[in-house]
Amino acid sequence: MQHKLIFITVIFFFLTSCATPATNPSTPVALTPFLTTTPSPTLAQAPEVIFGDTPLPSPTPFTYTVKAGDTLGAIAQQFGIPLAALMAANPNVSPNAMSVGQTLLIPADADNPSGAPTPTPAPFAITQVNCHLTSDGGLWCFALAHNDSDSALDNLSARITLLGTDGKAVSAQVAIPPLDVLPPHASLPLTAFFPPPLAADLSPRVQMLTSIAIASDDARYLLASLKNTSVEIAPNARTARLRGQVLLTANSKPAKTIWVAAVAYDSAGRVSGFRRWEWTGELAAGASLPFEFEVPALGAGMTRVELFVEARP
Repeated sequence: MQHKLIFITVIFFFLTSCATPATNPSTPVALTPFLTTTPSPTLAQAPEVIFGDTPLPSPTPFTYTVKAGDTLGAIAQQFGIPLAALMAANPNVSPNAMSVGQTLLIPADADNPSGAPTPTPAPFAITQVNCHLTSDGGLWCFALAHNDSDSALDNLSARITLLGTDGKAVSAQVAIPPLDVLPPHASLPLTAFFPPPLAADLSPRVQMLTSIAIASDDARYLLASLKNTSVEIAPNARTARLRGQVLLTANSKPAKTIWVAAVAYDSAGRVSGFRRWEWTGELAAGASLPFEFEVPALGAGMTRVELFVEARP
């Protein structure tokens, strides 16, 4: 059976915002494993987006699920609350021993009694929102963020709220992209996983929260590119094998962390999956680093995959 091949090269800037655990150079890392091995129903929605100054109904209390690379300091900064307040609201959480999937309570204050994150203007667009059921009854939701400006954007986040048929909020999660930075004139999904059990007939709504423009000479990121890339989609369209090399520019500082993100799309152009490959070590200026990993898909599978690279000193 003939395989599909796609060749993609993307340049991506980065800005570090939270610590990342050391990773074996040959090991792909998924932020949360996909559990679906067969096609799953998709809750496709038009991009119904609420801007930061328009509140959404909020379940009580507002919670946040810890993702790979999170720190308490970064989470506090993301929601615009003091670190001490976050620690006081979660007295049983050790800052040095948080685990992926752990739930944190986001405290409210006098100016924000709902406990929802403090919104700020977000200079990016949400072009689609879709959710995919997993085999265990959970839900992956993807809000595709597009940066139409000439500057890279950091610290993107949006709040995805699941509403019941009565319009009341059932659950809410903060969605973030698989990489720290969204390049100019590019798109990345903001992703959130809702664990089971969930009610039927839910509809997602998205509230854009944060985004910061990055200066082109910001020393916290390095310029890297992808070369000799190939994407081989399996005949069943459920997985794709990705290969290529990361190239660090010749006049760059050495890179100690490399991320390669893959975003899968179905035939309708909807995000159907993502995965991030991580490497830690020291990559010299002008040197290249090989990578190889797989990305799975939910919903209707995949017909194309986009690749992005991020490098940190």
